[in-house]
Amino acid sequence: QVPLVESGGGSVQAGGSLRLSCAASAYTYNKNCMAWFRQAPGKMREGVGSVNSDGVTSVADSVKGRFTISKDNSKNTLYLQMNSLKPEDTAMYYCAADYRGGIGGVWTNACGQTFSVYNYWGQGTQVTVSS
Repeated sequence: QVPLVESGGGSVQAGGSLRLSCAASAYTYNKNCMAWFRQAPGKMREGVGSVNSDGVTSVADSVKGRFTISKDNSKNTLYLQMNSLKPEDTAMYYCAADYRGGIGGVWTNACGQTFSVYNYWGQGTQVTVSS
């Protein structure tokens, strides 16, 4: 079984909304942290936000007030609700699970901010925002 599968990406105009989903296996869903990352062409992968096993979320300043992370325990699914989208939000979005510690900073909910410190990754879903 594939550990993580993202969906919900697409093309929208600036100001629009999208909700990304990350379907997880029970094994990966119950890990300490799940997170969203994004990578635009020619740029490094950056953290969007995360949620820990207590349900505490933390998001990057660049998306605060626009993006919300949530979980549905009955479906083993992580969500990223994205509102007021901007062209600079255009990127491939990835979900990750199972923070193992190590290099890089941590969010206020104690989840890692660096993609390389997670053990499981999805294949990504593309979000394109036009002006």
